[in-house]
Amino acid sequence: MNSLLGSIGMSRSDIDGRDDFPADQFNQLYQHMMWLVQDESFGLLSGGTMPNGTFRMMCFSMITCSTLGEAVRRCSQFYEICKGPTVKPVVEMEGDSAIFRYIALNSMPADTVKRLVSNETPAVIRTSMSIWHHFMSWMVGYRLPLRHACFTFAEQPNLSDYQNLFQCPLAFNRAENCLIFPAEQLEMPMMQNAESLRSFLRTAPYQLMVMVNGDRSVSAQVKGLIGRDFSRPPPPIQNVAAALNMSSRTLRRHLDKEGTTYQALKDQSRFTAAQDYLSCPNVSVQEVASLLGFTEPSAFVRAFRKWSGMTPAVYRDRYQEHEAPR
Repeated sequence: MNSLLGSIGMSRSDIDGRDDFPADQFNQLYQHMMWLVQDESFGLLSGGTMPNGTFRMMCFSMITCSTLGEAVRRCSQFYEICKGPTVKPVVEMEGDSAIFRYIALNSMPADTVKRLVSNETPAVIRTSMSIWHHFMSWMVGYRLPLRHACFTFAEQPNLSDYQNLFQCPLAFNRAENCLIFPAEQLEMPMMQNAESLRSFLRTAPYQLMVMVNGDRSVSAQVKGLIGRDFSRPPPPIQNVAAALNMSSRTLRRHLDKEGTTYQALKDQSRFTAAQDYLSCPNVSVQEVASLLGFTEPSAFVRAFRKWSGMTPAVYRDRYQEHEAPR
């Protein structure tokens, strides 16, 4: 354990007694663990080991899809032919809802998922569902709104973590683990392409693990829909308002009452994403600029100085100095 933590500049004393773990350091640790065990499904539901590079190839197989529904179906098909897993993710229609769940591969017994889940911890199940939610959100460029999140296990002591993570009604002791969202979302266009995928893979699985906060204000919901991926333009206010079941005018009125605007929230979200990326030492400032949608690094430097009063390089130096093991 000490040597593993040392590989990311940490020691056991840095995590003992802590309830949280910095997302960037967790990402580094997770990447290192996947490399050590040569299994990209480490800590996730799969029923077997998946060789390193599997996730990358799955992404390449679905990046040309035109809609979210088509992309998830392509991922499910990929699981059928890749080496290792015994279960696969699917999205199935039930009335006006889309249900994300795991089912057995075509070659496996029908009770494969039930047997797999019975041997897994709630944390593994929760993380698996959350990562797929974030992955689908990345595909469409905003936080995919959920109607319900259902789990086979009992309500957990850290219920607030589940509420913060899924931001929807929760149900426990159910027959299956699933995420329920409006079926119309399956027709949303794929907002990513080969170029944005390369940027995404550069920091994966970081973007899929970052926790959202528990603020339930309209501003917080808007920032959740804006997301953290700025390799594509943020959604227009009309799309965000529709996702919140209100008109653009009503949304602007709510934001005005909270002392902000849609443009200000976009700037804040981009600044937060910049801070997240700059905390990853293996991502250059030039790459951060590209990840945030800036065509020129100099434009990113000017924007970051406006947001924080310092350059990205100075911010990174101060962050690393603050996070350095003592």
